[in-house]
Amino acid sequence: MELADEIRIAAPMHVVYAALNDPEVLKQCIPGCEELIKHSDTELEAKVVLKVGPVKAKFGGNVTLDTAGAPEAFSLTGQGNGGTAGHAKGGADVTLTADGDETILVYNAKAEIGGKLAQLGSRLIQSTAKKLAAKFFKSFAEIVSQEHAA
Repeated sequence: MELADEIRIAAPMHVVYAALNDPEVLKQCIPGCEELIKHSDTELEAKVVLKVGPVKAKFGGNVTLDTAGAPEAFSLTGQGNGGTAGHAKGGADVTLTADGDETILVYNAKAEIGGKLAQLGSRLIQSTAKKLAAKFFKSFAEIVSQEHAA
């Protein structure tokens, strides 16, 4: 499954990049996030509760950041386990482009799922993933824009 989108954020690129590396900001934006622990500048651990169709699961997982192209570009990979509900793994490439006092964030993400979740059907999974991604980036844009304006 692949997801891609572009979002405009009313804050300079360095502010957006810093927020993308701030566990407190990310925790507020990730739907269902109960815990987000930063182990290092490139290693995060998350606990997330998600409901996909009739399946509700608590996922525990790790995310690794590759900041080689930062702050203009970086990528992340992660995997999570939801016990009997299944598992997921994937990654995303993110690019940031300055546009005056605003930043354009573009992401391309890929994900693979298995277990009960995979049995729900690709259309349900795809639509849920798109909703979750849209919710994350909408929340992220609002929080970063508000903090920058303050």
